[in-house]
Amino acid sequence: MVADADYFVGIAQQALWILALVSAPILVPALVAGLILGMIQAATSINEQTLAFVPKLIVVGICLALFGGAMLMLIADFTREMYARIPDLLR
Repeated sequence: MVADADYFVGIAQQALWILALVSAPILVPALVAGLILGMIQAATSINEQTLAFVPKLIVVGICLALFGGAMLMLIADFTREMYARIPDLLR
């Protein structure tokens, strides 16, 4: 049996929402750190690339340590829900 197109559109919307929830705790702090470091580099005229890269890497690592478990649980719950829906699609 072929399921309705609305069903797959709903799954795609849910997948995009999960993607946004999982990527935001990493992207937002990295963006803020990059903005602050860019302003500091512009004010001091220091154009060293590693000066911007290392602090952003540290911020991303801290965010992964803090939010990694929650992000993994979101992805795991979504995956479990998708696998649970497979028998309904085959009817």
